[in-house]
Amino acid sequence: MSDGHDIEDAGAETQQRCGFIAVIGAPNAGKSTLVNAMVGAKVSIVSHKVQTTRVPVRGIVNVGNSQLVFVDTPGLFAPKKRLDTAMVEAAWGGARDADIVVLVIDAVRGIDEDVGRILDKLADVKLPRIIALNKVDKLDDKGKLLALVGELKTRLEFEQIFMISATEGDGIEDLKKDLAARVPVGPWHYPAEDLTDAPMRLLAAEITREKIFHRLHDEVPYSSTVETTMWTERKDGSVRIEQTIFVAREGQKAIMLGKGGATIKQVSMDSRRELTEILERPVHLFLFVKVRQNWQDDPERYREMGLELPKK
Repeated sequence: MSDGHDIEDAGAETQQRCGFIAVIGAPNAGKSTLVNAMVGAKVSIVSHKVQTTRVPVRGIVNVGNSQLVFVDTPGLFAPKKRLDTAMVEAAWGGARDADIVVLVIDAVRGIDEDVGRILDKLADVKLPRIIALNKVDKLDDKGKLLALVGELKTRLEFEQIFMISATEGDGIEDLKKDLAARVPVGPWHYPAEDLTDAPMRLLAAEITREKIFHRLHDEVPYSSTVETTMWTERKDGSVRIEQTIFVAREGQKAIMLGKGGATIKQVSMDSRRELTEILERPVHLFLFVKVRQNWQDDPERYREMGLELPKK
């Protein structure tokens, strides 16, 4: 279901098209779920907790002669810590470098403080803007939905507004076709079979970090980061992966390990299971937990995550 003007066909159907689409929004709006649904595979980690995406992740999907490169950005919010600032700067950087911006809004939450701030700043981004109203399946009051659409139209001009459910797949194909017609004419940037440009070492680290968010609560997941320190291809076709989980304090290390190592063992099992499915071969995963008090001020940790360390 969409609302807006029709798109004119800007060239022959045989012309290749390719464009970068920045997917932005407030934390937990469903950006990563949408990108994964668009690509048809998992390229970005998902959690019910907010602010789990830290680095812009690219998911690639081909629709007819168009190649769509989705940039899943960290959630946009008022940053309080240095890492928060780096994440928000990366998100806006992804938006400005794209060909099209898709703003994902949680239809249930509507225009809250975070969304209002994004709408204000988005006015300065001179690119085609599209809204994806997500989680419409959870909204029983359709009158509220129509009122939200009306309010958005008064706040900022958008090319199109789509009503979708990223988890159920509703409206995804319509949005995909719309974007395929909008991206500029030009050669594809990636081979047809690619789903993401993220190095496998980074994707593996992100999967383990996702499992930490699933297993642990409060500040520990947010105070940790994961690095793939070794990747060894074995003669039997399996792969040995070593990863280090950095935490800020000794107390967090104890929580990460769990009683008798139970928590870290469960995280390892969860991560290994998913990595085995993705790589389609046996995975031997070894996790180590280290305390690095100031890792959030360490330029090397930021480089590993693909972020720039903000100035204090």
